Amino acid sequence: MQERMRAHQLSREQADKLLNTAQIGHLGTFGLNGYPYVLPVHFVHIDGVIYFHGLNQGQKLDNIEQNPKVCFQITGDYCYLQADVPCDTNTAYQSLVCLGKAFLVEDSALKVKVLEAVVEKFTPQHKGKAFPETMLEVTAVVGIKVDELTGKYYS
Repeated sequence: MQERMRAHQLSREQADKLLNTAQIGHLGTFGLNGYPYVLPVHFVHIDGVIYFHGLNQGQKLDNIEQNPKVCFQITGDYCYLQADVPCDTNTAYQSLVCLGKAFLVEDSALKVKVLEAVVEKFTPQHKGKAFPETMLEVTAVVGIKVDELTGKYYS
C-alpha cells in the first residue's frame, strides 16, 4: 500500500499548479466548542502563502485567534472512471492537504494586493477598480503559512 501511495504523489510543480488554478479550498479550524469546523473558501496563492478573505468577524476568525493551526484542502477537477463492476468504479483526481498556521493580514498594502489577486482570479472584469474604503474596513484577509503540503492524484 505504501508503494502505491508514493506512486501517486503530486510533484511540487503539479501542487503549485493546483494551488494556482483551483477555485475552492476547504479550511479546517479548531472550533471553540472542541469540534472541527470546516468551510469552503475562495483563495489565492501568492509567494507560497494561501490567502482568503471574508468578513472581519465570525466563527472562522474566532477559531483562528484561539488556535492558528489549520488544515487547508483542495481538490482539482475530477471525473469518474466507470467500470463494469460497481466496486471497481474509481475517480481520477488531484488533491492537496496543507497544514499550517493562519494569520490575520494587518498590512494594508498586502491586504489590497491579495484582494486584487482575488479579483483577478474570480472576477477579472473588475480588475483595476478601486475598493471602497467601507468594504476594506469590514473585510478581513487571512494568510496561511504552509508548514506541510502533501498532494495526491489518481488517473
